[in-house]
Amino acid sequence: MALTIKELEKHILEAIPDASIEIKDLMGDNNHYSAIVKSKIFKGLNKIEQHKLVYKSLKGKMGGELHALSLTTEEK
Repeated sequence: MALTIKELEKHILEAIPDASIEIKDLMGDNNHYSAIVKSKIFKGLNKIEQHKLVYKSLKGKMGGELHALSLTTEEK
């Protein structure tokens, strides 16, 4: 079962409550997304650490329910 944009947003916001999130369904299949996530929590973290926080929020769904996520993170 694929993840909807609303489900992705919910997971990210549970872990990163102040996040501003823009998600696009790249293929129209609820399985290939691009996301821009902005948060104050990213301050002082490198891109790898920022991305790990977002992937951790998805609770293991990456590679299963979610096939592809092109991720951009930014500090608010």
